[in-house]
Amino acid sequence: MRKLVIIVLAFTFSLTCFAQDPNSVLLKDHSIDSNKVIFPDEIYKRECQVIVQYLSFYHYKKQKLNDSLSSVIYDQYLTTLDNNKLYFLKSDVDNFEKYRHMMDDFLRDGNLGPAYEIFNVYKKRLSERIKYIDTLLKSKFDFSIDESFSPDREKAAWSNKPEDLDELWRLRLKNDALNYKLSGKDWKNTIDFLAKRYHNYHKIILQYESEDVFALFMNSFTNVYDPHTDYFSPAASENFSIQMKLSLEGIGATLRQDNDYTVVQNIVPGGPAFKSGLLHEEDKIIGVAQGDNGDMEDVIGWRLDDAIQLIRGKKGTVVRLQIMKAKDGQNAPPTEIKIVREEVKLEDQAAKDEILNVDENGKNFKLGVVKLPSFYTDFEGQQKGKPDYKSTTRDVKNILNKFKEQKVDGVILDLRNNGGGSLQEAIQLTGLFIKDGPVVQVKNSANMVEVDQDPDPSIVYEGPLAVITNRFSASASEIFAAAIQDYGRGLILGSNSYGKGTVQNMIDLNHAIPGANKKLGQLKLTIAKFYRITGSSTQHLGVKPDIDFPSQFNGKEFGESGQASSLPWDQIQSAQFKRFSDLSRYIPMLEKKHKDRIKTDLEYQFLLEDIKEFNENHDKKDFSLNETVRKNERDDDEAKHKARDEERAKLLGIKIEDKKEVEAPKVKPVDFELKESGKILADLIMAKVG
Repeated sequence: MRKLVIIVLAFTFSLTCFAQDPNSVLLKDHSIDSNKVIFPDEIYKRECQVIVQYLSFYHYKKQKLNDSLSSVIYDQYLTTLDNNKLYFLKSDVDNFEKYRHMMDDFLRDGNLGPAYEIFNVYKKRLSERIKYIDTLLKSKFDFSIDESFSPDREKAAWSNKPEDLDELWRLRLKNDALNYKLSGKDWKNTIDFLAKRYHNYHKIILQYESEDVFALFMNSFTNVYDPHTDYFSPAASENFSIQMKLSLEGIGATLRQDNDYTVVQNIVPGGPAFKSGLLHEEDKIIGVAQGDNGDMEDVIGWRLDDAIQLIRGKKGTVVRLQIMKAKDGQNAPPTEIKIVREEVKLEDQAAKDEILNVDENGKNFKLGVVKLPSFYTDFEGQQKGKPDYKSTTRDVKNILNKFKEQKVDGVILDLRNNGGGSLQEAIQLTGLFIKDGPVVQVKNSANMVEVDQDPDPSIVYEGPLAVITNRFSASASEIFAAAIQDYGRGLILGSNSYGKGTVQNMIDLNHAIPGANKKLGQLKLTIAKFYRITGSSTQHLGVKPDIDFPSQFNGKEFGESGQASSLPWDQIQSAQFKRFSDLSRYIPMLEKKHKDRIKTDLEYQFLLEDIKEFNENHDKKDFSLNETVRKNERDDDEAKHKARDEERAKLLGIKIEDKKEVEAPKVKPVDFELKESGKILADLIMAKVG
């Protein structure tokens, strides 16, 4: 049995000697200052060569390690270290340029000297920036003049001289300080906070060991093959193992690093963050505090695994997070939330059912809703032969039988935010809705295609069916939704899925290099691709719904197609299958009814307003450093949010005393997408009956 593992935890970061400064001092925490030069351990030469061999022979993408790829690796490494061009000078980069077309040779030979040389220069430049920050914070900023700050410098040129970097950092620090002033902090608290932030980041870099630099360079190498091929250091391997076993005692969120920020990649279904409803995808975590009264620790600029260690903690303890909500943009004040850490258990991720009553054209429809947060199975229980081990298919089968007893008119399977899980469960779940036939095709790096079939010829439920997806429905979710769509078995509603159509395998490098004198890391390698039964890959394209709902998350930034090194879409031969029915003839009618209905739907209008605001905030590139302008912008935003909250509360029948009641309404907010999916399915049922 093959299982699909969705990987979302990734860490993306000649020896010209630097003379060791005799004035180097040992700091109080026993870390060496910025003059310490880091050298590669001898074992990394062999480990590097083994990684090159694995990628060359076993990666799905048969990509030659040559001068052309060397140039991409070189650029990726510089981006990993200094993505906003705030540390290196143009003269540094000009000096490194000699390595642009030599990275391929260095990797094959296990020559890590140039990579470490570049890192040591980066560390030196960082120390220079810290000295300038300390000088800058000795004087107050003038917030009455008209200046602006542009945080995104991805396409900017490298600075020619230190004075150019000084100006960039002056604007950056001024923006930071203005944010704190608008939040009510005085100048003393502001400079203390900012000094602590950047000194903490400096301290983290100073504590880098040889393994950390090796991991940064290896990931710059592996990620040019595809975004899901990663090198895991021993520490990162342990974090990944904990995550896969779902035994992590924490908030239940998968995080990634984006520039200086720790960003929520996805919310683990059934976990504390999921249950609280306070944290969402793309929110930025900028501060972490322990317990109800602990000091808030600023984590902007921290390494991802260091931030994770601070957020993680014992079951039952409180962690407070300071977050910047994705929907509010960078100009909004940060929000503090409180979450009680828990252990994420398998049963918390189990399928849940509910009944949705829909009135359409004077008729009432009873619809059964299955909310499926992941494709799970108790592998350990299955291996031990437990007759009642938990699995997605078993749980959904029981729910479907329950729905039949309740005489539902149709079923909705909600796969929103379902990031995948077990491939076998996706195949077996599909089998509950079709008689027999293929479900998915898998092509490996040797171009061999395996067609995975529905193992059970019986149909558990053959009535009207709809499946809801969104941009965070990925991998196994896409396999199931694609099969349902290709068979004409049900409607696919919502927004386009993520588009991850690749399979990864983990390789323990300790097994590949026996006799190593230290614990080595792991390599996560893309080895195969998924294809629909029609032959079309789910890679990049994902699953396009039969009827689209609007979404703020576009594919260029929040999907596989937005990843620079992602494998391309392609097509193979179609498998032989017999369609269950042809729903395409109903789509134009269903779409027209849907569009006519939402014209007057207030929740739909709220959704469009939210999407518009999200995109405006997301696309904003320049921020005024004039206090009056910024304050007016923030006041306008808060007034608009309050007015909208009041309008929503009125729609829901909530009496508003103050803003807190709006934020925590006593009546459950309307789920527009679920409600509208129910109406579309009701339209289909009436069309078929008529």
